[in-house]
Amino acid sequence: MDTLKMPGARALVSVRGSWIAPVLALTLSACAIQKPVNVSSEAQLTPPTPSATALLQLPPPRQKIVAAVYGFRDETGQYKPSPSSAFSTAVTQGAASMLMKALKDSGWYIPVEREGLQSLLTERRVLRAVDEDAQNRGGVPNLLPASIILEGGVIAYDTNTRTGGLGAKFLGIGMTTQYSVDQVTIGLRAVDVATGAILDSVSTTKTIFSYEIHPSYFRFVNYYDLLEIEGGYTHNEPAQLAVKEAIDAAVMHLTVQGIKNNLWRLKNPADWNSALIQRYLTAENNEVTTVTPRKTVDTDTAAPSAQTQ
Repeated sequence: MDTLKMPGARALVSVRGSWIAPVLALTLSACAIQKPVNVSSEAQLTPPTPSATALLQLPPPRQKIVAAVYGFRDETGQYKPSPSSAFSTAVTQGAASMLMKALKDSGWYIPVEREGLQSLLTERRVLRAVDEDAQNRGGVPNLLPASIILEGGVIAYDTNTRTGGLGAKFLGIGMTTQYSVDQVTIGLRAVDVATGAILDSVSTTKTIFSYEIHPSYFRFVNYYDLLEIEGGYTHNEPAQLAVKEAIDAAVMHLTVQGIKNNLWRLKNPADWNSALIQRYLTAENNEVTTVTPRKTVDTDTAAPSAQTQ
């Protein structure tokens, strides 16, 4: 993401005489706002996205769906802009892990390990070799087969879809703001293992917002002395959280569409009228473009061709 990289806080001073002490005090105060880099904070759980909260509130299914994810790749092929990095990708490469967590949190799916299948098979061979009890019981239990495969990936990442700013200055006192908006798009589809048919497919988009606020003060305190103070605050929305939100929303929409199309069923049919499901149905209906249905032609009553005439 071509995010705004602005200074957190700075102070430029060119003064003499009795003004040095107050200006230095202001400078030190501005520096004190920044947290020292050598102070470590305790790691925390990743904050839940709005769609992740909705997944946790989904009504229970009649039967959970065994789902396999072989990969959820970054299909954008984009890298961070130079000079930040010429080798680091613009979006996270761990989208598959985010998808597995979203499936687990929903309560509708039983995700099975397929991305690290080779490691799993190796450990099962080791278990057969060392566990005599397992051999006496007839061997290691079979792996759980999946009924659907979830495919897709990060299909688009657009930088600076919107940029802008605003500023004003009066009598040496000013304030400027700048912002930029990026956009990430996720594609997700469910494939029937038995037939290979695409059961359903969804696409979700999430914006990534960055902005900067930059106040400044510029004034001659006397004929020789100049005072200039500048500050800044920048906020860059984490790209990985935007990808996670788009994936969570894709799983939510895919699940609701599956219920709508009778691909899977609710444990309690009355939950279809719940506010959560109806909210996602309304969002889906708002995105559907109304088109005129294609007219079918009855071959028995169709007009004869020019050759028969």
